[in-house]
Amino acid sequence: MKALVALILLVQLPIHKAVPAAPPAPLGCDDPESEAAAEVAVNYINGHSHHGYKFALNRIEDIRVVPQGPNNDIIFLELDLLETTCPILSPTPLENCTVRSFAEHAVEGDCDVKLQKVDGILSVLASKCHSHADSSEDIRKVCPDCPLLARMNDTEVLETVSAALNDYNSKTTDSYLRLLEIGRAKIQYHPGHVVVTEFAVGATNCSAQEAKANVGACQLLPEDQSNFGFCTAVMVKAPSQDLQVDCQLYGHQVPAPDIPLLSWPGVTYAHPGQDTSAGLAPSAVGVTNHNLGLFHNNPVASESSSSEILRSKLSAKSVAKRAVAEVAQHDKVPRPVGFVPPPPPCPGRIRYFDI
Repeated sequence: MKALVALILLVQLPIHKAVPAAPPAPLGCDDPESEAAAEVAVNYINGHSHHGYKFALNRIEDIRVVPQGPNNDIIFLELDLLETTCPILSPTPLENCTVRSFAEHAVEGDCDVKLQKVDGILSVLASKCHSHADSSEDIRKVCPDCPLLARMNDTEVLETVSAALNDYNSKTTDSYLRLLEIGRAKIQYHPGHVVVTEFAVGATNCSAQEAKANVGACQLLPEDQSNFGFCTAVMVKAPSQDLQVDCQLYGHQVPAPDIPLLSWPGVTYAHPGQDTSAGLAPSAVGVTNHNLGLFHNNPVASESSSSEILRSKLSAKSVAKRAVAEVAQHDKVPRPVGFVPPPPPCPGRIRYFDI
């Protein structure tokens, strides 16, 4: 009898079923987690670029999170970047670098970055980028008289760089400088004829005086003594002739463990008097700006090229359906006076300007 009563009581107990956890809400492009991932991505892009200038975040275009397990997510980012005035080897922190204005003929970078977040720690798995200068037509609409970017192997540009380095080395008592690469250049034809160039340099093991005797013997300083810098030159060709040169050396820097400062693949170091175009990376010959794609071209960085795309799309669809259902449910609830619905999660805010 006691057994029968116990059985009846057991049957009457409520049955608790395990309820699967709801999928996490999608990240918005301006959420703190997204901002943190973008910061890691931008630092990675700049740290693994060997030519041109540092880039700053302009906008997070999209973010997708693909759960891999407990405390383990894959994150796909689409980023819009803008070129700064800081050369890639400059020790200036990115937050102190000035983004070039639109009128300076801005250069935009578009990047896909794949990251992994394990136990809250972010790391970059792959990156894919390309960069391009804004169209001349768009610049002309805003600033009809602004000079446009010139091809870095333009004859006038090469002549200006060569003349500028010759002029600087002839007046300095410090180390003889050699050209590393040309960064950018502009040629103005009205009202005067002016060529403006920017180029990276490296100190050699010769003084400027010693170089006069045998410039061919002057080699870049070894890595443990390396000293790189950056120069700007303005050559006025008409109505009168003038040349202004300013060079700043950064001093020796300790390279990152995986990126030696002297390992700039594709760069042939040149000195004035020789073909200055040797200071151009292959991707820069005949173009106006260095392309981020030279060092960021891994296709798996893009969500559409990744093996996780199916799961990502299914997850995105389920989240979207849930969001629509939640919105429909909320729409049945009276909204308070002055209620403003939240903005869409992506793309995020523009930090500088749209290009």
